[in-house]
Amino acid sequence: MWWAMSLLSSSPLLHIPSSTPPPTSRGSFPPPPRPTISYPPPSSSSSSPERRRFISKVKPLHSLTFPTHPIRCCSTSSMSSQASPSTSQVQDCLLYSRAYWVTESVIAWNVDVLGNGSCYLFASKGAALSFSDDGIQGQDVKIKLEEDNYGLPAKVIEKFPHIRDYRAFRLRPSLDVKPLLKCQLAVATFNSDGNCSDATGLQLPGVLDELFSYSGPLGALYSNEAVSLFLWAPTAQEVQVCIYRDGSADNPQEIIRLEEYNGVWSTKGPKGWEGCYYVYEVSVYHPSTQKIEKCYANDPYARGLSSDAQRTLFVNLGSDTLKPEGWDKLAHQKPDVLSFSDISIYELHIRDFSASDHTVEPKSRGGYLAFTLQDSAGVHHLKKLSNAGISHIHLLPTFQFAGVDDKKENWNCVDGETLKKFPPDSAQQQALITAVQNDDGYNWGYNPVLWGVPKGSYASNPNGSCRIIEFRKMVQALNHIGLRVVLDVVYNHLHGSGPFDENSVLDKIVPGYYLRRNTDGFIENSTCVNNTASEHFMVERLIIDDLLHWTVDYKVDGFRFDLMGHLMKRTMMRTKDVLSSLTTEQDGVDGSSVYLYGEGWDFGEVAKNGRGVNASQFNLPGTGIGSFNDRIRDAILGGSPFGHPLQQGFVNGLFLQPNGHNQDTATERLMLAVSKDHIQVGMAANLRDFVLTDCEGKEVKGSVLTHDGVPVAYASCPTETVNYVSAHDNETLFDIVSLKDKSFGYEYNSVVTGLTTSMEYRFSIPVMRCCAQNHLIVIHITLVIGSTGLILLSVPTIGELDFPQKRRMGKTGH
Repeated sequence: MWWAMSLLSSSPLLHIPSSTPPPTSRGSFPPPPRPTISYPPPSSSSSSPERRRFISKVKPLHSLTFPTHPIRCCSTSSMSSQASPSTSQVQDCLLYSRAYWVTESVIAWNVDVLGNGSCYLFASKGAALSFSDDGIQGQDVKIKLEEDNYGLPAKVIEKFPHIRDYRAFRLRPSLDVKPLLKCQLAVATFNSDGNCSDATGLQLPGVLDELFSYSGPLGALYSNEAVSLFLWAPTAQEVQVCIYRDGSADNPQEIIRLEEYNGVWSTKGPKGWEGCYYVYEVSVYHPSTQKIEKCYANDPYARGLSSDAQRTLFVNLGSDTLKPEGWDKLAHQKPDVLSFSDISIYELHIRDFSASDHTVEPKSRGGYLAFTLQDSAGVHHLKKLSNAGISHIHLLPTFQFAGVDDKKENWNCVDGETLKKFPPDSAQQQALITAVQNDDGYNWGYNPVLWGVPKGSYASNPNGSCRIIEFRKMVQALNHIGLRVVLDVVYNHLHGSGPFDENSVLDKIVPGYYLRRNTDGFIENSTCVNNTASEHFMVERLIIDDLLHWTVDYKVDGFRFDLMGHLMKRTMMRTKDVLSSLTTEQDGVDGSSVYLYGEGWDFGEVAKNGRGVNASQFNLPGTGIGSFNDRIRDAILGGSPFGHPLQQGFVNGLFLQPNGHNQDTATERLMLAVSKDHIQVGMAANLRDFVLTDCEGKEVKGSVLTHDGVPVAYASCPTETVNYVSAHDNETLFDIVSLKDKSFGYEYNSVVTGLTTSMEYRFSIPVMRCCAQNHLIVIHITLVIGSTGLILLSVPTIGELDFPQKRRMGKTGH
């Protein structure tokens, strides 16, 4: 067998041809009900953010921070007193993956090659690599690498700019490397005496993209006679599917081994699989454990689930049994399309919308069906908003996320009547809620597990197809009262990773590929945890396929991208192109009316195009994709989500009504004048070429003004700006206005403990509610009447505030 051979550079690697034909030759079935996407080949390649949600989660072992310096090693036969690591220290080299296999024939590594030294690639199918006093042991294959003095190819630098200065090492062009990619891999350098001087594992996304990029079917496909499964897992050594009769059965009714062709594993089963459940069993090398692991994972293209995502449901979304009455006609019944620059959006959390609404029947509270009850207090409120000019409802995450049990009977919640017993300024309410925060039914939802399935806890039954039908009914009901639907999508990170986490999916199937890793090989966590890597071809494809799925199968009307700046600009542009190509006649939706916007913050490892051109504020002009305008938010409210909570702004007393934190000094007067300039630019859609007379009497462009050291204005057209003052970023708008305003009165105490400082505020009770409402009205009038850009509203009530009649738009001129 090939893995039992020890090969040097002069020996040809034994080629094992695949005996399995391509998936398309193993049976006929109809294509999925969506347009064909042509994916280009993979080689074609701040300002203050909102405060991030805290996700209570222990970091997996393989994402912990390790020393960043390379571990040098040498054999004990000739060891200097300066470099004498123990065998255990040398073994730790394999915990790191500092080398990158970037193309079929090129490996990049920031290593020093000593004089006449050499470099080798080692592979072990059984993950038996180890170090001893005699050097690297346990390999099945050893291949000599030759340094390329010309450095890395331009296409590699374009795709991986953060390793542009790495050395390039080449493999023989005739080498069949595909079998090697299923092994534990390491590279090592040796000095002229044969002593090992450095060693490390490898990161594989580059070579996987080059050799295994795939645009064929994935997930479960249904025909009149059969069900076919396709899974992209090029590094897996074996894949089986376990079929279960229901979502809770202990033992599978059958286990089937999938066949592989060029990285795609597939099988074909009977029509009777529909309504059953399945999980994949993937045998694959996992770098976090340095072992061949048997991982159990849901289908990344799952369209249905059992409760708590234990198993994937075989479900055909095209079935008439899953369509509410009139579903296929919904595209012709949607509210009139508005110019994107006139859209007004109201943000909602599905559970919050009706959890305490006693006009909603108990079984529907906090779920999808609450939006279908025409006589409920919540729906009456939405109708008023629609009549006032609100055009879109933005739903906080609705996909399957972690942190809330899908089975409501397992929740442990604090009763509202209990909370009412405490004084308004008591700390007891928070203490009681904190005690059950991991067991109650509330979570914002920014803990993605599977992107393509509605969250089970919002459905009346989390098993089976109930969540699919009820989600569709919700979209249909909102459309019928004049409101289009925007989904909050979170493609920048995943909640789980590693081979054992029950919330891990993608990292079990192709370990080390879907998640972005640092130059030591450990998972980046700048978003909060487990950053994804849309610069990798099949990650980008999964994101685009998922957005296409929500648009076609659930007929939603827009997407708000969480931490959009951590995605690549290319991903966003391809998404826009694919969605805009959808037509009512062929796809059942008008893709030209789907609006895309998100958080364009530029930070972490992607800052300043560190991993490629990312979808940040300053990279988006000319795309028509919107990004949140934090400039007008900070100018209106004062400070930022990361600043002092008492910092006042333009509408709540800066300089004119100082609250004690701010004084009526020349500094505050200048801040007020500068805030006026920033608001004026924001009211003009934050256009970079907009000319205004600033506070010094000069005529300047909006792009000349600065905010936290960067230009205030960046948009090239109004659709690229999302003006807002509050969007689930820390305190509610009412609270932050109350906190900053002089009229409310407060006692401020700074409590210093160790190296940390916490601030306590005690408000005068009762609060002057009417004063706060006046501030809210002023804030929203500033946005509504002034902005030619898109408006985002995220407040519990807007009183009787009306929106101007929106311009109706034809098929041109978004």
